[in-house]
Amino acid sequence: EILHQQGKSSRAIAEELGRHHATICREIRRNAELEPYDAQRSQHAYEQRRRASVPQGKWTEEQAVELEEKLHATWSPEQIVERFRAEGQPTVCCKTIYRWLYAGRLAQADVKVLRHKGKRQQPAEKRGKFAVGKSISERPKEIRSRDTFGHWELDTVVSGRGKSKGCVATFIERKTRLYTAIQMPDRTALSMEIAFGVAASQYPVGVFQTA
Repeated sequence: EILHQQGKSSRAIAEELGRHHATICREIRRNAELEPYDAQRSQHAYEQRRRASVPQGKWTEEQAVELEEKLHATWSPEQIVERFRAEGQPTVCCKTIYRWLYAGRLAQADVKVLRHKGKRQQPAEKRGKFAVGKSISERPKEIRSRDTFGHWELDTVVSGRGKSKGCVATFIERKTRLYTAIQMPDRTALSMEIAFGVAASQYPVGVFQTA
């Protein structure tokens, strides 16, 4: 404001303030009605523009009332979305409904109206379980130090692409980090035991002390 009142050019002001001259030009042009330039009024106008530029999203009071009614009727967010789409009504995705619900934006509903009471859990993973060796947590504590050779970590790696059930069994020796991978047709316990036998056959007897 002071430099502008002194009659300095935008480039001179930019050099003095360490800004690009285009930034100064835009600021002055944006507040051309505030002649002479007034820093306080310019800041106030900026804050008003920022508040007006915040997107309102898809939230409406009317839609909130409809969502609350359906949730109280034990409809799941997925069912609500599908029904609204079938009737040609504007709607949001089910993830948005869950987000509004957990954020408390649906004032007349809470997670207790969901069929799973907000405690939906994924079923325990049963694929790839195999009865080979002991869990790492069950091994002697001295094994964790990685001072001795012959203690292995076993795991499976599955591609997230396509519909193939194929995967790879991985074997890592804890001390040397020696890595071995055996391809398997699926994640069954039988396939894992076969892969273990193939891996073990590649090394002398005694190399696999624990796995």
